[in-house]
Amino acid sequence: MSYQYDLFVIGAGSGGVRASRVAASKGYKVAVAEGSALGGTCVNIGCVPKKLFVYGSEYGHGFEEAAGFGWSHQGVEFNWSVLRDNKTKEIERLNGIYGNMLGNAGVEVISGFASFVDEHTVMVDGKTYTAERILIAVGAKPFIPEFQGSDLVVSSNEMFFLEALPKKALVVGGGYIAVEFAGILNGLGVNTSLAYRGDQLLRGFDEDIRGFASEEYAKSGIDVRLNTDVESIELTDTANSKGSRTVHFKDGHSEEFGLILYATGRVPNVASLELEKAGVATGKNGAVIVDNNFTTSAKSVFALGDVTDNIQLTPVAIKEAMALIAYWFEGKEVDFDYDNIPTAVFSQPAIGTVGLTEQEAEKRGLDFRVYQTDFRPMKHTLSGGTSRSLMKLLVNNADDKVIGAHMVGDYSGEIIQGLGIAIKAGATKADFDDTVGVHPTSAEEFVTFSAGSLKKK
Repeated sequence: MSYQYDLFVIGAGSGGVRASRVAASKGYKVAVAEGSALGGTCVNIGCVPKKLFVYGSEYGHGFEEAAGFGWSHQGVEFNWSVLRDNKTKEIERLNGIYGNMLGNAGVEVISGFASFVDEHTVMVDGKTYTAERILIAVGAKPFIPEFQGSDLVVSSNEMFFLEALPKKALVVGGGYIAVEFAGILNGLGVNTSLAYRGDQLLRGFDEDIRGFASEEYAKSGIDVRLNTDVESIELTDTANSKGSRTVHFKDGHSEEFGLILYATGRVPNVASLELEKAGVATGKNGAVIVDNNFTTSAKSVFALGDVTDNIQLTPVAIKEAMALIAYWFEGKEVDFDYDNIPTAVFSQPAIGTVGLTEQEAEKRGLDFRVYQTDFRPMKHTLSGGTSRSLMKLLVNNADDKVIGAHMVGDYSGEIIQGLGIAIKAGATKADFDDTVGVHPTSAEEFVTFSAGSLKKK
């Protein structure tokens, strides 16, 4: 049968762009449909603009800490619209780069949201397109539970375009996005509360990291409220509180906020795809079910990235795309290691982690030892700051290999990237010990752990 395209990609996010570009460079005739801006969530309303906001918010703490180093900062003020609009200009520049990359690779970009007609056909704005293979790479979207007043909250999507910053804000949630935006708001001078219904933030991270980070967030000025949940929200109807929201918590107390951000998870963005017409099976939260080679229940349809409800990280989607291309063009069965994926939480302080947590190592029945330390960073000996850093290393006793590294503190993301390479390469504790540290840095702690740092189990 003859098709218009060898590959039709639905979604021009990180995974979709990489797959379409590389497939086109190898000779496929490729089209990609995108109803929003090129680059997907990460570039437009995710990790890139969020990191820019983190940079901006860190200056708030920096000015306070500068006095100990001899700097005077009287009269300093923050202008939200400058940060917001400069961010938007940078994102628009990146959109153009993505468009050029796709165009130079020979990929046809179709503007609009695609839906399935059958397993070889999609429709965009009333026009049908056929392809031998179709790749679903539409990512995920914020999830806000329905309750009385849920229409009065915002998601992370809207945070990048606020007309003005509130004086007081409530962030609801306990994951990456919640703690990152709580740090951003707090650093920009907003009176910020972070409410989470569980007994500790950052589920899935190492328990020591979770507890330590939560304490540091509180020390930075965030009002961290655990075991706290929202019952309902209503507009505050008083002349002095116009536009405010009154939050009624399940413990019985009520409080006013100028902004309420719900960062309570993300769900696969499949509602408009009409997957049933192509015979594509879905599972939890509508996630597309795939096998090890990213093939769905319809053999001509593939899926990768956040839409599969796997590890929701941009670099993972990009690596999955490259693995899928290798499967198509070189016949290589996909063997993706989801264990040793470095990741960072750009909270304040930041978190970096790679490999197994202590709890995961215990569940696997491993015989291992733990090195751990926390300390006051050198910068704060003069800044007057009270924040501390934590570092943790897990070592398998059977072969001395490092199986996990975790950190809370400045530059965690940068440091953990290097450790990710070492752990991926199978470095042992002896390799770490034999490495000369860079002094004076926080990073050198990872190569100077001694028996005195062993954690008692």
